[in-house]
Amino acid sequence: MKASVLHPQDNVATLLADVESGEVVRTRDAQVTAVEAVPFGHKIALCRIAQDGEIIKYGESIGRAMCEIREGALVHVHNLESQRGRGDIQSAGGRP
Repeated sequence: MKASVLHPQDNVATLLADVESGEVVRTRDAQVTAVEAVPFGHKIALCRIAQDGEIIKYGESIGRAMCEIREGALVHVHNLESQRGRGDIQSAGGRP
């Protein structure tokens, strides 16, 4: 097992070791092939996530996809926009 999924609704897994592009990443209940190198401790997409789709970890939304994220891709600050602690969203009543 190279990755941990913390909740059955999660669409990302947290890596327990570095993985290289093309490497199969197994979780307890699933597997995905990495489409790029993903470092230890980072998230990998378990399925395709559409632009503006929610990133689910811990069974909760941790942000939105800034672009389409391919299954097996690194999910990090370059393609994930956090929705937590954003005063502009709270004051505007939604996404900016």
